Amino acid sequence: MLNTIIHGDPTDTPPLLIAHGLYGSARNWGVIARRLSDERQVIAVDMRNHSQSLWSEEHDYPDLASDLAEVIEGLGGSADVVGHSMGGKAAMMLALQHGGLVRKLAVADIAPVTYGHSQIQFIEAMRAVDFSRVTRRSDAAEQLAEQGVDPALQSFFTQSLDIEGKRWLLNLDALASEMPKIMGFPEIDAHWGGPALFLAGANSDYVLPEHRDKIKTLFPAARFAKIPGAGHWLHAEKPREFEAAVRAFLNA
Repeated sequence: MLNTIIHGDPTDTPPLLIAHGLYGSARNWGVIARRLSDERQVIAVDMRNHSQSLWSEEHDYPDLASDLAEVIEGLGGSADVVGHSMGGKAAMMLALQHGGLVRKLAVADIAPVTYGHSQIQFIEAMRAVDFSRVTRRSDAAEQLAEQGVDPALQSFFTQSLDIEGKRWLLNLDALASEMPKIMGFPEIDAHWGGPALFLAGANSDYVLPEHRDKIKTLFPAARFAKIPGAGHWLHAEKPREFEAAVRAFLNA
């Protein structure tokens, strides 16, 4: 079972499950989860190979979807789901393979396609951190800066730092070996007809017009929206706007 952080108490409304993106954690979603928990229980998970959840050599989307399905089954068998980036792909696969568990699906800035870029450079940067020189998060951030990591990402990555244990709370070896699967999306002969919102950052290039046909094939009821002034990290860059869009969709 994945590690979870639970916000609020159960209500008559289905709970909301939040699946974070690559190198993230349930903690990253604390502010948005707490705000959305005013109407329903919100459960943020640590995805496998991240933070406090299980470490495994396998990291593909059917496995990630099964992890999420197990959590929802433990919650009573039905939930609304929000997923960002890698978590968005896992949420899509959850709906396609375990559709009866999902009431509404919100996918944040990702499409069910294979991307040409990689995130392996950040694994290399984290691997290069010399923990003998780390006594606080800022020490690791400085080393990441020396390797050209953007300041915002320095802060993000160091949230997954175990300072006392002198290690990353990320299974970097597994994530590196499975990177092609993370950047891809399996071919699947299925569709899910429930309510789906594909919410993108207006400044992001992760969800392009040419992706819409593939999205509509898999999710015929898909709707599309953009948050002005936001990039790929739309929930962090425009948290109030992101929260408002998700809340309106879930309550419609």
